[in-house]
Amino acid sequence: MTIAAAPHVLSAEEIVSLCKQYTLYDWMAQSAADPLPVDHAKGVYFWTTDGKRYIDFNSQLMSVNAGHGDRRIIEAIKRQAEKLAYVNPFLAHEPRALLGQKLAELLPGDIDKVFFTLGGADANENAVKLARAVTGRYKVMSRYRSYHGSTGVAMAMTGDPRRWANDLGTSGVVRVLDPYHGPQREVDSAEKALDYLEETIQLEGPHTIAAFFLETVTGTNGVLIPPDGYLQGVRELCDRYGILMVCDEIMSGFGRTGAWFAVDHWKVVPDIITMAKGLTSSYVPLGAVGMRPRVAEHFEKNVFYGGLTYNSHPLACAAALGTIQAYEEDDMIGNARRMGEVMRAHHQELADKHPSVGLTRSIGLFGILELVRDRRTMEPLAPFNGTSDEMKAIAKYFREHGLYTFLRWHSIMTNPPLCITEDELNEGFAIIDKALDLADQGVRR
Repeated sequence: MTIAAAPHVLSAEEIVSLCKQYTLYDWMAQSAADPLPVDHAKGVYFWTTDGKRYIDFNSQLMSVNAGHGDRRIIEAIKRQAEKLAYVNPFLAHEPRALLGQKLAELLPGDIDKVFFTLGGADANENAVKLARAVTGRYKVMSRYRSYHGSTGVAMAMTGDPRRWANDLGTSGVVRVLDPYHGPQREVDSAEKALDYLEETIQLEGPHTIAAFFLETVTGTNGVLIPPDGYLQGVRELCDRYGILMVCDEIMSGFGRTGAWFAVDHWKVVPDIITMAKGLTSSYVPLGAVGMRPRVAEHFEKNVFYGGLTYNSHPLACAAALGTIQAYEEDDMIGNARRMGEVMRAHHQELADKHPSVGLTRSIGLFGILELVRDRRTMEPLAPFNGTSDEMKAIAKYFREHGLYTFLRWHSIMTNPPLCITEDELNEGFAIIDKALDLADQGVRR
């Protein structure tokens, strides 16, 4: 009889070393990679292999909305794996049927059909295909302060510097400025931003534009919340010129803003909506493109020229159903709304105490602190697309004191899981409070 050997358990150092030796890390020169070796996670916390605990103040990639280790999601995946792990997307199965039905119930307005993808980037890629097929037009519009994914057209639609190395300028994408308040300019009104948008539409030729893509609430480019009237005005302009309105809710969807979808705050129904991340709380990869009947009807008699081997993957659909169950049973969307008010108060307290805090923004549990050297000039604490000694010191402090979140340029993200409690919020913000003493050292007195 052969006795199976016990599984080899790697040390923290071995895990990091092997990962760096044999795998490529995203968005960095590989010599800069310094990953944490993560072993397990529960709720709003995760632990490294050597036992250090971190409070996850960014829900990983703004995506583990239900928190870590939720048994309802895990059991849904296990049950499905035991019954049917995979069939190709030309077939039908129960999780696909039930998830499509449930999303039609939750999605805004009359959006009642979805095309499943693997994640957010290919949801946006397929949304472009849908829009071009339905309208017969080629161009798509997007905004400069945006991120839509790292593939093909999704990368081209991205406005921020991550696009620069990948965009050949041949994608048919036209970019516009979005409403913004920061170091570069004063706050834009909805009316001014809509005037810029309409002028660009007219200059490009409305008959050439298939769709306008926008993150309902901009994510990594600053948690930019649209001024009241903006989304309604975009809806009216798109209707006037026959352009499809596409809302990217990959980050802002599934409760992040304190509503099922961010567009719900402004009672606007886009023609197409893209989603991922919180759809499965990132337990299994899954994205989706939701569409209104007037979009879906085009494909009743016209071929949709798109497809993915893992479209409607049974494990992913089951994970999404388990995730939605967790959201509903624990009222996580309501908790995001209630804890969002607590987080807003923390933001204000930090702004009152620390001269380095120039701006704060939040909606639900979607938040950001913008750090500055001088509140009068709003000079950022780190340059555009860069860093600074102060931001590096803050990152080091967070790592040493057990807080995990994203620092981008001069900003600190505050995007914890939707299951977070008031005490856990207090714990995270206490660490941020101490770290901001380091930022204050860079303020010009």
